[in-house]
Amino acid sequence: MTLSQTGAGVFIPGIDNKPDEGQIAEALARTTDLCIGAHQDDIEIMAYGPIAACYGKEGRRFSGVTVTDGDGSPRTGHYAEFTNQQMKDIRAVEQNQAALIGRYAAQVNLAWPSSAVKDPANRALIDELKAIILAASPETIYTHNIADKHDTHVAVAMHVIRAVRELPMYKRPRLIGMEVWRALDWLCDEDKVVQNTAHFPNISTALLGVYDSQISGGKRYDLAAQGRRLANATFFASHAVDDCESMSFGIDMTPLAKESDISPTAFIMGYIDKFKAEVERRVGQFV
Repeated sequence: MTLSQTGAGVFIPGIDNKPDEGQIAEALARTTDLCIGAHQDDIEIMAYGPIAACYGKEGRRFSGVTVTDGDGSPRTGHYAEFTNQQMKDIRAVEQNQAALIGRYAAQVNLAWPSSAVKDPANRALIDELKAIILAASPETIYTHNIADKHDTHVAVAMHVIRAVRELPMYKRPRLIGMEVWRALDWLCDEDKVVQNTAHFPNISTALLGVYDSQISGGKRYDLAAQGRRLANATFFASHAVDDCESMSFGIDMTPLAKESDISPTAFIMGYIDKFKAEVERRVGQFV
């Protein structure tokens, strides 16, 4: 597999040395659930449901793809004087540690600068994503939802959509957009793809805890992500007991993968309009 960026590489848990092409192909081919995230730790924040569903399960394996290089991260304390290169290096190490803890089949680090990721015409990135998806042939791809408020997250999701749309129809997997920088609790309940994140709570904590450069650096993503999941489970159904203690929400973006003529903007606005109509109906009952 040819990756274009300096610092890019593939980590396979259990292989200490740099894996060869055969080992990479074999690892990716085992993948049933593939998550493509913008930054180091995005995968573990948004896709713990499928990580847990694959953990130690016969016939299911999870793999991750991190698109950016980790440059520009906020830093204080121990990391305050880290150079950009040092920060990129430590974040790549942390991402690979998460892959080891989560027993991923493979972790692909593409190491693109955010500025290049936000270029809609980045043909090389689309080609890399296509190659990975074809090699993995996953049942489901998880990525950022296109209502996220982080520009790089939305850019990654759009590149994933472009890459999948260029695949043969029979190769296009299910595509689920997950929550990171904007929660999906605003979706109408019937439109939420619910992921149970209550399994293996020790693994969940460990996966987020490896990102010391973020936690000590001033962002408690570990507490925030798990707090959101707890809140999702409790506030999901107002007139029923909780089905599980922790859950994350997704939105089914498969139509954007299967039907190339659907506008992503129109697609997400349809859900926003549906939410608006639900609020109008509920308020209107009591006017």
